[in-house]
Amino acid sequence: MKITVVLVMMLSMQVFAISVHAAATLTGDAIARQGNGNGAPPCMSCHGDKGQGVPAVGRPYLAGQSKTYLVKQLTDFLNKRRSNSVMQPIASALTAQEINAVATYYSRLPLRAAPNKQKNGAQGTIGESLASKGKWSVGMPACFKCHGDKGQGIAPNFPAISGQSSKYLKAQLEHWQKGERSNDPVGLMQAVVEHLNDAEIAAVTKYISAQSPAKAK
Repeated sequence: MKITVVLVMMLSMQVFAISVHAAATLTGDAIARQGNGNGAPPCMSCHGDKGQGVPAVGRPYLAGQSKTYLVKQLTDFLNKRRSNSVMQPIASALTAQEINAVATYYSRLPLRAAPNKQKNGAQGTIGESLASKGKWSVGMPACFKCHGDKGQGIAPNFPAISGQSSKYLKAQLEHWQKGERSNDPVGLMQAVVEHLNDAEIAAVTKYISAQSPAKAK
């Protein structure tokens, strides 16, 4: 009889422990809206409701980006392979399970819808040419060659860029150009931006931000 009682008590404790662990594992939606209660604030406080970003201040959209890309970026922030004074401490406050959960959540949301806009004179023509044709006179491929024919992204290494904040895109290209970012595959982006001048960076980022992406592949 005593043995039976002890076994029942042990089983109950195991079930309780499993339940507590399950409750402690937050969903991606919960982290996005509430943070994790362990140092990571709600993602939506910077990236907007449903991960649509805040283009005016250069905060990128997360919605619709591939899970593998989002996991890699958060892991790179965590391991200091990608530098950002805001994102590094946030990534450090997330567990591997939470990174996976929040990346899964955002990957299942629709990409930010951005209206196609008319080309803006010479700058628009330059931007469109760089995005769709590249600059082969110096060996630079088109942006859409790697990021998808509509800029919708190709997992795991190439994020969706169409409809992305032009301020964010411009800042990232400048980071690569200055050697402040280097977490791309085989140094591809550094090789691309070394062939772009300031006017071309402004033109291509404004053009890409005005395009409407399809779902990331």
